[in-house]
Amino acid sequence: MRIAILDDYQNIALQSADWTDVQNHGEITVFDDHVCNTGDLISRLEPFDVLCVMRERTALTGDILRALPNLRLIVTTGKRNDAIDVATASELGITVCGTESPSTATPELTFALMLALARNLMAENASMRAGGWQVGIGQDLAGSTLGIIGLGRLGAKVAKMAQAFDMHVCAWSANLTQERCDELGVTHMATKEDLLRASDFVTIHQRLSDRTHGLIGTNELNQMKPTAYLINTSRGPIVDDTALIDALNSGEIAGAALDVYDKEPLPVSHPLRHCDGLLLSPHLGYVTRNTWNVFYGQTVEAILAWRSGNPIRVIGP
Repeated sequence: MRIAILDDYQNIALQSADWTDVQNHGEITVFDDHVCNTGDLISRLEPFDVLCVMRERTALTGDILRALPNLRLIVTTGKRNDAIDVATASELGITVCGTESPSTATPELTFALMLALARNLMAENASMRAGGWQVGIGQDLAGSTLGIIGLGRLGAKVAKMAQAFDMHVCAWSANLTQERCDELGVTHMATKEDLLRASDFVTIHQRLSDRTHGLIGTNELNQMKPTAYLINTSRGPIVDDTALIDALNSGEIAGAALDVYDKEPLPVSHPLRHCDGLLLSPHLGYVTRNTWNVFYGQTVEAILAWRSGNPIRVIGP
């Protein structure tokens, strides 16, 4: 049995779980780079029986799966992976399994980004490194209004953190109910525009879908206060990059922080890398030691369970 671990950027997968029993049954190859070209990807993956993938890093389309005759098992981190054509995998007799996904890391990063924006840490750090001292004035979180777009599992955790910082919290999404807001002590906003106009910080916590693609564009950014900040740790295409760059360059909003992008890894020449007032992190929302221990520990479990004929956490079409 030949097993490939894909997109292990930090070369830490084998340290995050005990792979001994898997290694007793097969050979493991770790890839720490990302391959975009379809032909090159197929050539790389063709020898393997098992692929261990990080959610939504490498897309496994139907065409790619059909070109991998040896493939019998895919284990993805997380309970779902929209980058895998699960229906085609099922047709080809390829089992797809998932893992659980801890829910603390992304809300914690959201607050790290929010605090960095509020206290102007990018510019202050640059000034210190250049031999300078204070160059700006920060904004208090206490008393500020946080608008949360999407009040699901992650949005709810962000709301609780914000309340601990004595922030006023409001929320909106297309299907959000008053009952859900009451449960969390959050103000329910009737419209997206109401939330954007009221908030000093706006953070996004929604899945990417046809409905949320481009949810924040020029019209929405125009609704925000010129002193407000936008944070996206959800999915890149929810925010229109061009509109955001224009809003930052023109001073329509005070700043923004992004952890997610339309294309990942973000191309070296991408204009987001050169936009003032923009704090960028390389999709760190779920990249923590505890999360990796869960992801790869349960990946090992899934491989061993599949090999014994009793696959677990199977993802169906």
